[in-house]
Amino acid sequence: MEDNNRNLILATVLSFLVIVVWYTLFAPEPPPPTTATTETVAVQDATGAAPVAGVTTDAATPATLSDPTDEAPRVPIASGAVSGSISLAGGRIDDLLLLEYRETQEPNSPHVRLLSPTTGPTETVTTPGVMPTKPYYAVYGWMPGAGTDPALVPDPATVWQLESGETLSPGQPVTLVWDNGAGQIFRRTFELDDHYLFTVTQSLENRGDAAFSAAPYGILARHGRPDTQNFFVLHEGAVGMHDGKLVELSYKNIAGLDPLDREGRARILNVEANGWIGFTDKYWMATLAPAPGQSFTAVVKYAEGADIYQTEARYPVQTVLPGATVSAASYMFAGAKEWEIIRSYETTPGIQRFVDSIDWGWFYFLTKPIFRLLHWLHGIIGNMGWAIIALTFILKLLVFPLARKSYISMAKMKELQPEMEAIKERTGDDRMKFQQEVMGLYKREKVNPAAGCLPILLQIPIFFSLYKVIFVTIELRHAPWIGWLRDLSAPDPSSLLNLFGLLPYAAPAQGTLLHSLSLPALAIALGISMWLQQKLNPAPADPTQKMIFAWMPWIFMFMLGGFASGLVLYWITNNVITIIQQYTIMSMHGHRPDLFGNIKSSIPSRPRKGNK
Repeated sequence: MEDNNRNLILATVLSFLVIVVWYTLFAPEPPPPTTATTETVAVQDATGAAPVAGVTTDAATPATLSDPTDEAPRVPIASGAVSGSISLAGGRIDDLLLLEYRETQEPNSPHVRLLSPTTGPTETVTTPGVMPTKPYYAVYGWMPGAGTDPALVPDPATVWQLESGETLSPGQPVTLVWDNGAGQIFRRTFELDDHYLFTVTQSLENRGDAAFSAAPYGILARHGRPDTQNFFVLHEGAVGMHDGKLVELSYKNIAGLDPLDREGRARILNVEANGWIGFTDKYWMATLAPAPGQSFTAVVKYAEGADIYQTEARYPVQTVLPGATVSAASYMFAGAKEWEIIRSYETTPGIQRFVDSIDWGWFYFLTKPIFRLLHWLHGIIGNMGWAIIALTFILKLLVFPLARKSYISMAKMKELQPEMEAIKERTGDDRMKFQQEVMGLYKREKVNPAAGCLPILLQIPIFFSLYKVIFVTIELRHAPWIGWLRDLSAPDPSSLLNLFGLLPYAAPAQGTLLHSLSLPALAIALGISMWLQQKLNPAPADPTQKMIFAWMPWIFMFMLGGFASGLVLYWITNNVITIIQQYTIMSMHGHRPDLFGNIKSSIPSRPRKGNK
């Protein structure tokens, strides 16, 4: 029994140390300062690379572009989900707001801006009512093939003409056109669905007298390193699918890639079929996806001088005979990483494993089903807080057989306590003989002393998986529960320091260590629930063990106060269910826990006046 107590204490202390290390070493760090520079890399990538088979690069030389997007006309984008515009300079999508999401929970907060144009060498875009962001855009074009003059293909600075359509919206495409004056006419048609998927069709009509070859491409470019959370459980950076394998590169890793000839720091992946490439943030994403079955070259690169990160989709060379027309269709997703929407794109148009763009983590085999269950419960209940509580009941029901076995084993261990004390008196200081006789007793009585650890071991991956779900899925962002808990993905904003809002001053800022130490209401409820769960069993006789057990609930209360309120809500609910289960099952087996007696015995008694 002494060994079991020691093991339990060790497990508890290790759990505490894990949380301490997590909180202190892996807390989000402020992003390094970045500066926007002149746009150079788009031309370098469009014309200066050689990974596409059949493309001649000798005639292509990198050049520095002036930014033409300030004066160029624009084509509006309007739907229920997004708004923005397409610049005719380069025909780029560089202005996109997500209308269903705001920066904060305030009603007049600006809409989330995903894509932003460049407005000058050192500026960031600032639109009235919209938060400024670094330049971030999608640009399409053609690389010259063998024997093709680079001046005869459109580049990122080419100013296109609007051929048809007025506003890009669902069911209303727009087409841009550019005539190179040598017999070739390039067209680019944009289509938009009801959510976040753009269909981009690039076509080349050859009215000349000779064959013309060129290779289409698509580029996503980000100027400067974006403001990331830098949290080790969250991937932010390049993400893609390479023939069924998930590819993830952080911005730090992209900037540290090995230099390649005519590419800069880059990584090149030749995708035979069914792939996609892009950038992912915590809740938002922009990706390029070829048509299903289309082979392409996926490129992730960094231009050190310009401080620009890029992902590219380069397609094979198209040779167009005189009088013929070729076209290449591809997709661009630019929006919120909503699970239902992203999953629907796996079916139509058929973007393979697109749902894996959500960062499910190492425990994806648990994280995915837990999220699906939570999402289903939310659809039925309509409130994410109550859905988390319902999820906790279901998870506890699934592990109930093991929990029942654990509590029955604990009851039997109590029955054997007198015999173990007798063994201890009989064996004296001979610990080996004591352990041998105790193991023999367990074997005769068919008691498994490790059975009590199984529910705890199962809770660890479940806890981390649920933490991942709450932390990364947009469905939890700004999801309210009751009263003051308006965002279950954020820490409880209340604080004991201002008596939970009764005193006329603000609580410490969320996410800070001071906020965690200020005891939010949910943290206090967590500490009390852990303390009550602990009091189902008598305190250990050893003074050191007794002290450790007495302090653990309150230490965890302070440490977990800064965690997402949805996760703390799950833990509180889990503790309450555990208390009810343990009390009921042990009572049914004749060993009802003396809850109030254990609480009373844990309170130090003061000697009466006059007693020695």
